[in-house]
Amino acid sequence: MKTIPIALAAGVFALAFCGPVDARVTRIVIDEVLPMPAGSPAAAIAYEQMAGRAFGELDPKLPGNAIIQDIELAKDADCKVRYVTSFLIYKPVDMAKASGLMWHDVPNRGRVFPFAPQERAFGDVMLASAWQGDNSGATVVRPTAGVSGMQFLQVPVARGPGGAPITGEVFGRIANRSGKASQPLIVLFHPVPYKPVSLDTSKAKLVSRGGENQRGEVFDEVTIPASDWAWARCDANNPFPGTPDATQICLKNGFDAARLYQVVFTAADPYVLGVGFAAWRDVGAFFKKAAADDTGTPNPIARTITHSITRGISQSGNYLRGWLHLGFNRAEDGSQVHDGMWPIIAGRRIALNFRWAQPDGAMELYQAGSEGPQWWLPHPDPVRGLPSAGILDRCTATRSCPKVIEHFGSAEVWALKLTPEWVGADAKADLPLPDTVRRYYIASTTHGGGAGGFDSSLPGVGLPNTGAACPGNNFGTGMLPANPMPHTQTVSALRVHFRNWVMKGTPPPPSRYPTLSQGQLAEANKAAIGFPTLPGLRASVPEPDFIMPVHDYDWGPQFNALDGSGIASLAPPRIKQSLKMLAPKVDADGNEVGGVPVVLLGAPLGTYLGWNVAAGGFHKDQICYYAGGMIPFARNLEQRRASRDPRPSLQERYGSHDGYVAAVKKAAAHAMAEGFLLQEDAAALIAAAEKSAVLH
Repeated sequence: MKTIPIALAAGVFALAFCGPVDARVTRIVIDEVLPMPAGSPAAAIAYEQMAGRAFGELDPKLPGNAIIQDIELAKDADCKVRYVTSFLIYKPVDMAKASGLMWHDVPNRGRVFPFAPQERAFGDVMLASAWQGDNSGATVVRPTAGVSGMQFLQVPVARGPGGAPITGEVFGRIANRSGKASQPLIVLFHPVPYKPVSLDTSKAKLVSRGGENQRGEVFDEVTIPASDWAWARCDANNPFPGTPDATQICLKNGFDAARLYQVVFTAADPYVLGVGFAAWRDVGAFFKKAAADDTGTPNPIARTITHSITRGISQSGNYLRGWLHLGFNRAEDGSQVHDGMWPIIAGRRIALNFRWAQPDGAMELYQAGSEGPQWWLPHPDPVRGLPSAGILDRCTATRSCPKVIEHFGSAEVWALKLTPEWVGADAKADLPLPDTVRRYYIASTTHGGGAGGFDSSLPGVGLPNTGAACPGNNFGTGMLPANPMPHTQTVSALRVHFRNWVMKGTPPPPSRYPTLSQGQLAEANKAAIGFPTLPGLRASVPEPDFIMPVHDYDWGPQFNALDGSGIASLAPPRIKQSLKMLAPKVDADGNEVGGVPVVLLGAPLGTYLGWNVAAGGFHKDQICYYAGGMIPFARNLEQRRASRDPRPSLQERYGSHDGYVAAVKKAAAHAMAEGFLLQEDAAALIAAAEKSAVLH
């Protein structure tokens, strides 16, 4: 007798009994309504916060939903797939004062970013709704999250015939932790979303590693015997083998902070995480267009929204790129959901729509997210053996593409795999942008920008003596202090441009980013980009293997690399090759060229880096993940000579405090003329420079 695969068998069973399904957001519940929190900037328009939950149903046969991995294995008896998602709305108390624009924000690991005072002054509405459904540990959906709660999504798990569990291999990693206490398996901030089906350690494999490099080479790997570890919680008062716990690992001889630990185990019940794409789509469509839910509960912003822009920062910006690539800006009724899309500091697609995905990942080794096209228009990928494709392919076919603004900084180049989006997998030529996309690069900045200000670049005044914290899974601390170069003023200008582009049709400034054609990009190493030798850094940095590259992974034969979908069956994946990575060239100071004008970069007080160097731990001397660093200029010639600094000192550059203020005024005028600085922000920056301690 021929065996029918589980997924096919479940699908055949469903087809035999399921007819057409009417799917949508069927019910909303408003759990809490509060005025804006104390301390919010005063505004002419009174605002309130509204938190609640949306209950939705999906039709698995709808072409826009069928792309969701394992959706046929997640149906209820009536053939519908159900979810519950939380949401948060900021709205004018009097909706007659609303501007007509809704920002639909994507939470970042459950967090909702603050509502910008600038948007409140305009009378805009902000909706944030959940998409992340790996409901393990810190991501459990609470019945009433409230206005201050984290936003998560409840999704079903995939099941085989008769509800049989589906199993597969999963991996987790532990780094930079020491001692005899047990350690949890974490993906950046949250627990690994899958648990072992058995606490018998002979059914899993735990190894420790003495080192890894950015090429994926492994050094000194040792297998830990099953008798020397346990799935358990332990500490000094409860020693090995501890108390059984599927989320913790207890080592008989304790953890060594200089080593990394990696476990591979069999898990069950994979979440159908791609439901997060459809749920987020349908919640956005409901609040933009619906008058009420099925029970008659009114949409609190009904008939007031004329335009909408969706926005996500970092992980949530990557979510938007994946969401659009898979065609989810087309609602179930065939209409376009959002008019604009703003993926912020996000240069890849989220790793969400495949079995055993870990969407909290941020591109550490063995984490998915750079598979398939990261570029907008169709382009071949012979390096990875993939056909010509682009992110806009599906929305172009259905005429549902939004206007797009994307902006990045240097940290996205050095640690978050950005430049293949600009030059393709072969890094041979600039890829064209469609007229509906604008790209802006904020050179020499850390992830999301720094604290800003002028004194923040001065030792003893604003620049801390300690190194920047490296993000990631307990990555450690950097050798250099944090980079203060801001994004704030640039983002404020882009926000105005985007509103005008979507609501009035006024195009924003032309794209501005480093290109090969202008000689602004080179292979990511010291010699090629022209990086100077600076005090506080080893002479060879950044070396050719310093940047975090795009790895071409083999996730197994059932994984669809083009869409980042399918079934990941190799844990961890095999690295087939690493792509050639480019980075912006730098000037004599070590600051990058080719971006939009920023005042602090136009009147620099030091070298501002999108990278840093890990000071210790397992990653010592490697890139400090996506934390930037800063090396200030010497105050005068004597200090410069004493430190053998090749860069002119502050005094040599500007002469005096007044000379520095003049440089700030010139840089501000240039940024305003180019359209990247608002008048009110320019005035504030000049006033801050006048009050600063620079050369005082």
